[in-house]
Amino acid sequence: MATVATGQSNWANASARGKSRKAQLIDATRMRQLLQQAPDAIAASIAEMGYRPELDLYADTLTGVDLVEAALNHNMDRDLQQVLGFCQGHLKNLVSIYVERFTYQKMKTALRAIRSGVSYEHVASQVLPERNEANRPWLDLVRNCETLQEASAALEGTQFGKALADIDTDDDLVVYEDALDRYYYAAATKKLRAGTTRHPVLLRYLRTEIDHRNVINMFRALKQGLSSEERAELTLPGGKAITATYLRQAAEADNEEALLEILRRAPGFVDDGFDEALTESRERGTLDPIVNVLTTQRLKLLSRMNMLNPLSAFPLIHYIERKVLEVTNLRLLVRGKAAGLDDDVIEAHMMF
Repeated sequence: MATVATGQSNWANASARGKSRKAQLIDATRMRQLLQQAPDAIAASIAEMGYRPELDLYADTLTGVDLVEAALNHNMDRDLQQVLGFCQGHLKNLVSIYVERFTYQKMKTALRAIRSGVSYEHVASQVLPERNEANRPWLDLVRNCETLQEASAALEGTQFGKALADIDTDDDLVVYEDALDRYYYAAATKKLRAGTTRHPVLLRYLRTEIDHRNVINMFRALKQGLSSEERAELTLPGGKAITATYLRQAAEADNEEALLEILRRAPGFVDDGFDEALTESRERGTLDPIVNVLTTQRLKLLSRMNMLNPLSAFPLIHYIERKVLEVTNLRLLVRGKAAGLDDDVIEAHMMF
């Protein structure tokens, strides 16, 4: 079992509340029932499943997919704040390390808006709605900056400014996003290795995430035809199963079969389902099957850690990940319906 710190941490109470929230999430049966509904009926249905306050908040300005997406994102932000709000002491510090990734995601969204030249009015109404207080710092960034370098300069003195400090280009958004990913995982794993936030089990989970990010980046870069040097630059340090040696070899792979064979030689790499996923990926022209295999592996690992560590940060982190999955599925559902996709196509992209 993970080490349980003493002090003011409310391990038992917070764990119970996390489990209670998880039990209220939309299960696979209800999600498939939503899939059978007409687009106009979906918003009304999810309102009864916990999203009514956010849907009502945006109903006077947005409609259709835009309304549902804004409500989903606002609900997710509110949920994260509530979870952090009922955690105390050491527990809150641990959960905060995990939750911080969502702030980095908002940072990326703001940078994408700046790079694309999207108007502030559009960003404030649909992309990062100003009614959501969690979006205010990023809206200020979009309002005041016209280039990525201006945004980087505006963030000087913050963790984001440190992450972007060494970038000398203004055109390559991927470079900025990769720098943010590197900084987040480097800072998070450093905190979990020592000091008052030391937590070897949570560290193991984050290192598995790094491995999975690297696998996806390698397959994506190969599909995009990037050079071996460019592929090597995309890797995140600090993984558990795939060491730097195997990452260097993977960057040299000429095709997907060679890449998978190199990954299989890495100790701890789990290749269950990869052959089928690779075949399906080629047939569908998307990396989604590979992403789904890794997501399934990670959710199983998180579920096991949750069961083995009932009085720890894992019941909260497990709930957060399941909540993210719910929001992702609902977003896929409404987008797919709006695009006129068949139900079986939409379901194939969903995770349960």
